[in-house]
Amino acid sequence: MSVLGGTIGDMSAKSPAELQKTASRQAGIVTRKQAITARMSARAIEWKVRNDEWRRVHAGVYATFTGDLPRLAQLWAAVLYAGAGALLSHESAGELQGLVARPAAIIHVTVPRTRRVAAFPGLVVHVSDVPERLAWYPAGEPPMTLVADTVIDLAEACGCVDDVYGWVTRALGRNDVGVNVVDLLIAVRLRKKLRWRLELTEAIVAASEGAHSVLELLWDKNVELPHGLPPATKQVPFTKASGQTGFRDREYLPWGVIIELDGKESHPDEKRGDDNARDRRALAGNKETLRYGWRETRHEGCQSAVEVIRVLWRRGWRGRPKACSRDCPVAGLLAEMDSWLAADPVRARDWAERQVRQEADERAAVEHRAATWRAVHQMVEEVVATRRSTRRDNRGALDARSR
Repeated sequence: MSVLGGTIGDMSAKSPAELQKTASRQAGIVTRKQAITARMSARAIEWKVRNDEWRRVHAGVYATFTGDLPRLAQLWAAVLYAGAGALLSHESAGELQGLVARPAAIIHVTVPRTRRVAAFPGLVVHVSDVPERLAWYPAGEPPMTLVADTVIDLAEACGCVDDVYGWVTRALGRNDVGVNVVDLLIAVRLRKKLRWRLELTEAIVAASEGAHSVLELLWDKNVELPHGLPPATKQVPFTKASGQTGFRDREYLPWGVIIELDGKESHPDEKRGDDNARDRRALAGNKETLRYGWRETRHEGCQSAVEVIRVLWRRGWRGRPKACSRDCPVAGLLAEMDSWLAADPVRARDWAERQVRQEADERAAVEHRAATWRAVHQMVEEVVATRRSTRRDNRGALDARSR
């Protein structure tokens, strides 16, 4: 007996071996085109859906099992629905790359600008002008944007610069994300239009030098740099009471001044106790700890700078800071220092001699840092020029074939 042109046995038989392999690589999801290519008839596909062996997920996309779709199957179904050249992107790529903590309700895909794909509730479709996004992916891993592009996509969707900083510091501050400063800088340069280009570049440089959180980056931006403080060493290792290794956010090493930054709104009593114990151990080792949070770093950077400068001066720093604006309280601090030095010529002479030596050391460190970054940016520009040249050559070859 035939049903829709085939036998019932033919319809209910196992899917072709080739299609089974494809489904196993795609979390049990296949497309109609893949099934037909594997020599499965359209009528056999319809029979499996009607008899609850398969489930239609999207137009032309099927789950080769019944029941709820696991998260990976949902992602595969979305990217397969979007078709040729489609990639998971934004939060959807980020959750697989370790950037996003939990799955978002909406799935994001990016398609080449030469294609148009209809979105639907729960699916957002972005259009890309970056052909280099395509890459080889291991079996079982859905196509997705490269990590550097994911970071930029997520940052571009931000409404404020603090969130932009957050994505960059998260990417470069975690070992499991798999991206580096050069990848990010190249990706930024290759984009034609970026709302946060300057901020992204700034954040990439800061994060690569040890700013592992938004608050740490804001410390550099709002406190240290604009007020001419000496550059602190970042992520300084120390031994905890338990014997484990911890890291101090910032330390002005020659003068034993530690900066700890805590962006948490709440600070449990047990955590505060740990912090106090750590501070006492540092003090016993002739080091002094100053702790700052969001308010002091984000909105009171000038006053925080005054506090740090006073401690640094007391512990031997002889640099001359600077006021970041006409109303900056550091200006008053400088006037106070000048009056104090003028009252004692011997003290003023000693201060000036030590200041010269310290500033020479700081200039050498700054020059070394600048030379390193010049080399990095030169390498980035060479890679960008090569990729753009390759893109033009590929486009020319396509145009020639079309003629």
